[in-house]
Amino acid sequence: MFKGLGNKISSKDWIKACIYVPLMFYQFYLSWAFYNNLGLDWVTNLGWFVLSLSALFGWLPIYEFRKHGNVPKGKSYVHTTKLVTTGIYRIVRHPQFLAGVLITVSMALISQHSSSFVAGFIAAVVFASEVPDEDKKNIEKFGESYKKYMNDVPALNFIVGLIKNYIK
Repeated sequence: MFKGLGNKISSKDWIKACIYVPLMFYQFYLSWAFYNNLGLDWVTNLGWFVLSLSALFGWLPIYEFRKHGNVPKGKSYVHTTKLVTTGIYRIVRHPQFLAGVLITVSMALISQHSSSFVAGFIAAVVFASEVPDEDKKNIEKFGESYKKYMNDVPALNFIVGLIKNYIK
């Protein structure tokens, strides 16, 4: 176990971070060095749109947890004591992991460099591999209500979540 940001970090999580963090930095570099490498402006613009989406999925959970998660005063937003199923959590269970995946997709689209697609794919798989462990922790913390929530809300597929909630 490692200790960082007031939380214990498992060796497994540390190894995953050692994989995806350098890959993301590499993608950022490629996006800068090979911006719109193939000259496909519409792909680059799509990448910027996806990056904007990642910002929403990355920051909205902080607001939702603080507002609805009964976070103890002085604690980080991740220390919720109540299951949050509103707002962004009505659409997707793990918006911050989704944000990580979307960042890797956006960097590949912005750079249009083959190495960025490979690095992004690996980083996205590592991000997505966090979901089962996080679900297990949340089942231990919130019990049957989290199991029901898992059945109602997709882990990362926000398109399915939007359809379930807004197109009936």
